Amino acid sequence: MEALPRYRFERLVDEALSSLPAELLPVLDNVAVQVLDRDEDEPGLLGLYEGVPHTERTGSEGPDVVSVFRLPLCEMCDDLDDLRDEVRVTVIHELAHAAGIDDERLDELGWA
Repeated sequence: MEALPRYRFERLVDEALSSLPAELLPVLDNVAVQVLDRDEDEPGLLGLYEGVPHTERTGSEGPDVVSVFRLPLCEMCDDLDDLRDEVRVTVIHELAHAAGIDDERLDELGWA
């Protein structure tokens, strides 16, 4: 689909954040979520978690960052409903990594 304007894409990210599984809500206290157009190093990347998972924190770390990449997500989707679903999956996936949940557990939980 054609790239959604940033302000509309950010609304989809906000929708995803407001519908998170309860297990991920505590993670939001120390995670900044940002929308970027594309990752410079991996242009096809959909999302990226940068930080120390909450299960490994010692207390001296700064805030974590989750980046959601607008253009690759728009490019892979056929329509707005598909994009909404993919944004939600991406946000949950990256926040789960912040919570210390690996890809295998994400699959088990049905969040992948």
